[in-house]
Amino acid sequence: MRFRRRTASGRRPVEPSVLPLRELFSESLAGMLQRPGRSALTALGTVLGVGTFVAILGLTATTSSQIDSRFDLLTATEVTVEDTSVQQNAFAGPVFPADADERVGRLGGVEHAGVYWTVHPAGSATVRSSPVGADSGGEEIGIVAASPGALLAADPHLAQGRLYDTYLSRSAQPVAVIGSGIAARLGITTLETYPAVFVGDQPFTVVGIIDDTRRKADFLLSVIVPRTTAERVWGPPKGGDARMLIATRVGAAGQIAHEAPTALRPDHPEYLKAVPPPDPRTLRGTVTGDLNQLFLLLAAICLVIGAVGIANTTLVAVLERTGEIGLRRALGARGRHITAQFLAESGALGALGGLVGTSLGGLTVVIVAFVRDWTPVVHPLTIAAAPVIGLLTGLLAGLYPALRASRIQPAEALRR
Repeated sequence: MRFRRRTASGRRPVEPSVLPLRELFSESLAGMLQRPGRSALTALGTVLGVGTFVAILGLTATTSSQIDSRFDLLTATEVTVEDTSVQQNAFAGPVFPADADERVGRLGGVEHAGVYWTVHPAGSATVRSSPVGADSGGEEIGIVAASPGALLAADPHLAQGRLYDTYLSRSAQPVAVIGSGIAARLGITTLETYPAVFVGDQPFTVVGIIDDTRRKADFLLSVIVPRTTAERVWGPPKGGDARMLIATRVGAAGQIAHEAPTALRPDHPEYLKAVPPPDPRTLRGTVTGDLNQLFLLLAAICLVIGAVGIANTTLVAVLERTGEIGLRRALGARGRHITAQFLAESGALGALGGLVGTSLGGLTVVIVAFVRDWTPVVHPLTIAAAPVIGLLTGLLAGLYPALRASRIQPAEALRR
């Protein structure tokens, strides 16, 4: 603290004391270094708060980019064509032609396409793995008729065997593909013995077992048989039951949804309704907005906890340094100088905590992304704003203790 006084001749007033910025920062640094352990613990609250803030926003941005890619690869490349002929003509009959897969497959941008529907066998629909009577037990399992293109469009992962192909489908062979869970329930562990499943009294040789699928997860819980075989055994689907699943290239789904009904039924395209994928930007915005709101709330809670820690520690420091404050006031320090000193200390601790927290938060995002094999994404504004948030947190937390310190009277402080 420096005092600048004019000469006393002529009773000229004493010039008020001043506290230059350089001395303010040096005094604040001395106050922090006087108790380094306490200063470190005080800054720890801001480190945790700002670090959580950066990590949460970074992880949110990173997961949002993964959601983007997932939408692009799956949701944005799937088109479903529904049979709405019942609403147009009750006597329309089967809407999807026998060569539906080939018709849609010729459209530009189509990777795989096929017709499927859920079969409702007359009588017992119990599925068994042994040739016994229908009343001797079994599993109630769904039966799905699907063309080879529908299976490929679902993009399944084979655990054993293979998928039935166009030849088996055209010749209406009694073959089936089942999910690994269904196989376990029926006691089928290997395909080397050419096991069969029985739907009622109708046998189907199991040619493949799938354990995952990117689309149509309900296929994993069903016995999937060729479309032609299902038509031979149980008849064609009823109006409105059949659907077509189309897997497209990225960006082609909208055009395919527009062209598919005409390609399938040029005479009555109104019998079919193509359902394009939802706008990924809308879904992405909704999911990202929900994540941001939730995680920003958590980050704000962490910052409040850090601010309370700084305020508590600064207030304790004010009480412990009452004698020092009284001495400074007796030597000419003004109330605003004391306020500025403690605000500078709390602000410096907050800024330091913000810098360290920003580094730790960014490192957390990189580590999580590396472990999950993601691409880390952190907005530059988040990195730039985090230290400022730490500084503001420290200033706000130290405001009340600093104001309280400025109101301490010198005589009272020196008596303690």
